[in-house]
Parts: sequence; C-alpha cells; structure tokens
Amino acid sequence: MAVLTSQQIGRYYEEYRDTEIAFTKDIMHTLALDPRQIYIKCTGNQWPCIINSTSFAKAKIIIGTKGSAFQQLARRDAPAVNLRYCFYQNDGQMMTFLISGKIGSISSYMNSRDLAVLEVIYTQKPPDDFIEKIGHLIDANANAIKRKEDRIVLTPDSCRKLGIPKEESIISIQNVPRHCILRDLSFGGAKVLLLGLPQFLKDKEVLLNLEFDEPHEIINLRGRIVSTGEVEGRKDIVAANIQFSEESVTLSYKIHINNYLTSVRKNELDASAKEMQSQAESQGNSAQ
Repeated sequence: MAVLTSQQIGRYYEEYRDTEIAFTKDIMHTLALDPRQIYIKCTGNQWPCIINSTSFAKAKIIIGTKGSAFQQLARRDAPAVNLRYCFYQNDGQMMTFLISGKIGSISSYMNSRDLAVLEVIYTQKPPDDFIEKIGHLIDANANAIKRKEDRIVLTPDSCRKLGIPKEESIISIQNVPRHCILRDLSFGGAKVLLLGLPQFLKDKEVLLNLEFDEPHEIINLRGRIVSTGEVEGRKDIVAANIQFSEESVTLSYKIHINNYLTSVRKNELDASAKEMQSQAESQGNSAQ
C-alpha cells in the first residue's frame, strides 16, 4: 500500500466518514485482519467479539448474550469501551488499534436469543493508520463504480507501477488454458491477444490469470469475451475484449487498479499545478 499524505487521509475521513463496510471473508483477507484478535475492552476486562462492520464513526460487534460481556455492556449506564483491532503487516508483524467508544443500540443477531449485535459509537477519531486501511478499501470500491471503464494500457512502465511482472499470462477458455498477452486492464474488463479465430472466441466464458507483486498474489477473474478484433499483419492473432463477471472481481484486484489510477491522477494534478505556477511566475517577471 502506498504511503498516504495527511491530506489524503483527511479526504478519506471527510468523504467516507459514514460509509459502512461489512467484514466479509474477502474484506478480512484483503485487510489482513485477524478475527481471533478482536476484543472489546471495558472496566479492566476484555472479551473476544466478532466484528460485523465499521465506518469511521461507529462499529457493530457480535457477542454472546449468556456471558459477562453482555451483562456489562448491555447495562443502561454501560461504561466507556475500547474496541481492539488487529491486522497483519506485510512483514508479518502485527498492527493493533484501540478505538474509544460507547455502547449505542443493541439488537438480536438474526433473531437469535444467544447472540446480540452491539453498536459501538466511536468517541474519538480513529488513528490515521486505521483510516488509511479502511479508506483505501472504500475508495477502491467507489472508484470501481465511478471509473469502471477507465482503461490502463499495459506498457513496461504501467506494468511496473501496477506490480505486474510480465505481460504474458494464461487465459482458460472453456476450461482449456491458453497463452495470451495482456494489452489493457480496467476495473470491469481486459483486452488480451491470443492465437485463434474471432468467430470461435466471441461470447466464450473465460478465466483470466493475473499475477501481481508487492504482495505477490495470483488473481483469477471470470468473464466473457464480448468482442474481438483483428491484429494488423497477423491473421492468426485475435484481440479479445473481456468483460469481467462482477462477482469475480476481488477487492485486491480493485485496489491494484485504483492505486495506479490514483497515482496517475495525482501526477497529472501535480504537473498541472507546476505548470500554472510556472506561468504565474513568468507573468510576474514580465510585469516587472
């Protein structure tokens, strides 16, 4: 994950303060959250709990109704609490956060008598590292909708920035793996070059294998070839445009694409600001 400036972290907090994310298996994997190390602390005691969701303003946890945790926290005059999060870092070390809060609403979990959902309203702004982690994910999800069709043309430079070690990849068409060359990527699809005939490839279901570094991972995305085109001078090679199935697009993939698009946009804004400053200085010198 790229290191964010305080200005970017501030934008995450202001823009996504009330955006709630549910801790699905995919989200916990992407965040490297250790669910076994989540605790709710109160009056010198701590109890394990299930983290159900969070925003930058509040969280929802699940605890049993039969234990001492529920007896303490469900009181009308329940004392202040701290919610403890635990994440793995890339080097394998643990990163923990304690966020102060108070108990809000309490409800049963899926009409169960044994489990309850407790709302923890944060009474302090979460730490910047927490805002960065959660905001990074929310931002990727938001841009996956807003910038779904923005295409990244794959060059040696863009591959390096994306963390893609090589343009060659594997695409499985009707469960038959074939070699291909990646030409562009977006949140919603890809273009690849491969041997074949257009009429036999269009509308076929595919599984595209994508390899990323930092961290190293293999992402497999299901989709369909929605159109094909010719490659000039090569009648045996087809340019195939793939539309990904939305349910197969992982958060990890969205973050890779979002990181690149965000960095490009930042570079464009920085270049534009420098150009405007240079023009202003030039005009100032001319006026003297």
